[in-house]
Amino acid sequence: MTEIADLPTTAPVTFEEHFAAIRSNIEKVIKGKPEVIDRALVCLFAGGHLLVEDVPGVGKTSLAKAIARSIDCDFGRMQFTPDVLPTDVVGVSIWNRETRVFEFQPGPVFSNIVLGDEINRASPKTQAALLEAMEERQVTVDGVTRPLGSPFMVVATQNPIEHEGTYPLPESQLDRFLMRISIGYPAGAAAIEILDQHGVEPVEIEPVVDAATVVSMAKAARSVHVAPALKSYIIDLAERSRGHHALALGVSPRATVSLQSASRALAASRGRDHVLPDDIKELAISVLAHRLLLAPDAQLRGTSIESVLSEVLTAVPIPAAGG
Repeated sequence: MTEIADLPTTAPVTFEEHFAAIRSNIEKVIKGKPEVIDRALVCLFAGGHLLVEDVPGVGKTSLAKAIARSIDCDFGRMQFTPDVLPTDVVGVSIWNRETRVFEFQPGPVFSNIVLGDEINRASPKTQAALLEAMEERQVTVDGVTRPLGSPFMVVATQNPIEHEGTYPLPESQLDRFLMRISIGYPAGAAAIEILDQHGVEPVEIEPVVDAATVVSMAKAARSVHVAPALKSYIIDLAERSRGHHALALGVSPRATVSLQSASRALAASRGRDHVLPDDIKELAISVLAHRLLLAPDAQLRGTSIESVLSEVLTAVPIPAAGG
């Protein structure tokens, strides 16, 4: 088990226990989607950003808000529209007539958990304002570079079927998201539970961990062991994708690092101090699919990136135990 030794507690609390507490808290709001919640939390503790892509009304915004409310930290929200400016995201310097100096007013990106709602409605210039923050954990305004706090996670949502007034995310922006997930419609029992809750007092959830705990958990996840054979396995997957006839763009080095980081966080959430091949296979599509590009002929045939990735995962041999 991965223990978080520096937490202020009388007895060691494991990563797995904290992870389960946060998951249970979010499940009060997001019904019947334990796998989706796990993916989102793995993304958080792997130090990455999350893109939630799905149709309206399935709980994309609710998931992001529930994650933020489960952690006692700053939360910022940006509702993207075509007229939102980069300064609305990162902040702006305003002239103070009394002190006769410019004072910086930070934007919502200066929060621990940042929700970017309907990110594909923002103009490319505004989308680009997030690039430095997501990749380098800092923002430069008027020549001054300001670091962002820890933890820092952007949870962006977008509707994949609405094209009016939207700007598709470019590959460079998509690559900044560690994972892309969809929530999907609730199953029978969960759907009934949602109906039962409608019209009654809204569920209010309280924080179950603080920002320092999240930082400690992310540090613990980075210490999870990845065997040399598993590192080679990740590289083999990347190389196989780069040579696949259906792909114009394969897995990048940044994507392999993301897959390793996510696999470590997943292993820690399950009480292990080492990664298994199944961890890598389980997360491969969520971590890699949005970074790949289909070749033109594959697009004409209606091939999906997910099916190509499944092909790659089947073709690359799994390392032997103890390898």
